[in-house]
Amino acid sequence: MLLSRSIPVLKVGKYQPRYPLVQGGMGVAISGPNLAGHVARYGGVGTIASVGLACTEPYYNGHNYFEANQRAVKEGLIRAREITGESGVLAVNCMVALTDYELHVRAACEGGVNIIISGAGLPIKLPDYTKDFPDVALVPIVSSTKAASLLARRWERLYHRLPDGFVVETPLYAGGHLGVTKMEQVENPEFSLDVVIPELVEYLEKELKAPIPIIAAGGIWTREDVEHAFDLGASGVQMGTRFACTFEGDASDRFKQAYIDATEDDVVIIQSPAGLPGRAIRSPFIEKYLNGEVGRKPCIANCLTHCRYRTEKKTFCIAQALMDAYFGNWEEGLFFCGSNVTKITKMEHVADIIEELFGSNEGNE
Repeated sequence: MLLSRSIPVLKVGKYQPRYPLVQGGMGVAISGPNLAGHVARYGGVGTIASVGLACTEPYYNGHNYFEANQRAVKEGLIRAREITGESGVLAVNCMVALTDYELHVRAACEGGVNIIISGAGLPIKLPDYTKDFPDVALVPIVSSTKAASLLARRWERLYHRLPDGFVVETPLYAGGHLGVTKMEQVENPEFSLDVVIPELVEYLEKELKAPIPIIAAGGIWTREDVEHAFDLGASGVQMGTRFACTFEGDASDRFKQAYIDATEDDVVIIQSPAGLPGRAIRSPFIEKYLNGEVGRKPCIANCLTHCRYRTEKKTFCIAQALMDAYFGNWEEGLFFCGSNVTKITKMEHVADIIEELFGSNEGNE
């Protein structure tokens, strides 16, 4: 069964996946090389989240976090490429808010990535960091036309280039850090896909006069969600939470079980140590945090440019909490999720999800 309307072509720089689908970047290590490789193998853009990959690297000894992370990014791309082959499209999601952001970007480029997707801040210097790798496509994540306009004009003036695409992520339904700075913005309809995407389409066509594809993110789950995003003017969709709970997903079985068990009452918005709103499951650790009772979870790497734990000692080390979740420590982990986590009732295969959204995957292996 195919979509009831024609499927747009998603061309990002030099790369065109079989389907206009991007698997969202989920850290720490939730979207690692196995998940990314399989999504790319079955026709989407497979994305490795670079943040905290050091925790999966045997070379990491607790003191060489930054070096181990660069190595993990490169080796992760090698493993993903072995799964998908040369024709698959692979991306790395690099967070601007990281102290070693430039090193993440360079490691991804040196590792042979096709696309850099970058959010958690505006990636103003991204073209400079990738100037030696002209074939790498650059895709910022934005929540508003204002942010997209500011970035596009800055890149055009400083680097004589424009983004190869925009991921428009709505805080209404997205997982993890939500792309806005204030709690009251999370439910603001001005940041909905229904408002931002048509507005951005008009800006790109009439003012920037550039055919830059828009990828809709946040709350994408069903075929109907995909079609609605296309009707708004998007050329592609990004899906994270549903892919996290797949057999091919890189997280532990206990992490995936937390998704399966989650109810609507379990999904909460927290003010993270990065000073940004984030959507997560109400694990025992997060329950304590919401009640102001968080115990000691000290900084392991000085990984964020702005960290309330480091400056105020009032929160916790988010890298450690996310690592705990990745390894399946239900009591101590921070389990980021999208609002649709409550729709997960079982494990799925990547190929089945893509077939449900876009049609048959016969012959795609």
